[in-house]
Amino acid sequence: MPAANDLRKGQVIKFNGEPHLVMETQHRTPGNLRAFVQVKMRNLRYGKSLEQRFNSPDPVEVLPTDRRTLEFSYADRETFSFMDPETFETFELTAAMIGEAKNYLVAGGKAEVLFINDNPVTIDLPSTVTLKITESADGVKGDTASNVQKPATCETGLVIQVPLFIKEGELVRVSTLDGSYMGRA
Repeated sequence: MPAANDLRKGQVIKFNGEPHLVMETQHRTPGNLRAFVQVKMRNLRYGKSLEQRFNSPDPVEVLPTDRRTLEFSYADRETFSFMDPETFETFELTAAMIGEAKNYLVAGGKAEVLFINDNPVTIDLPSTVTLKITESADGVKGDTASNVQKPATCETGLVIQVPLFIKEGELVRVSTLDGSYMGRA
């Protein structure tokens, strides 16, 4: 087993019998004390984040993982279906696994899925996605003195703030990090 010193961002470790995704590691050597590794990780089963300290030489169980780029097919209540474009194999992820990413999933959209022992565990979206505006109020004529924005509803149900010139039916790029408008597509 590798030591805590060898942990890197993106690895999945087994901690307290649960799989955890390592989000950040810091190696610290305070004054005259022994060195330790501060790890920020997220429980892949429940989604909760936590910070844990490991002594540098402590053994840590790293789980074998696989990342695949899958294509989103459809959503059926609390189940989201993805297909591998190479093998045409389908995978179903629950709403708990998807989380807030459901606001950015459109049919045919690509997403990177993390697998542990051939079981899908979590999803990573690209930094921006293209969404169609389905509902948007008309802008007030003459209200262009400053960067005025209005709410608009996307095809996934996500409500974002867009400039006044965006109309229904237009395609816009949206950031998956904070849900902000990035520009026309």
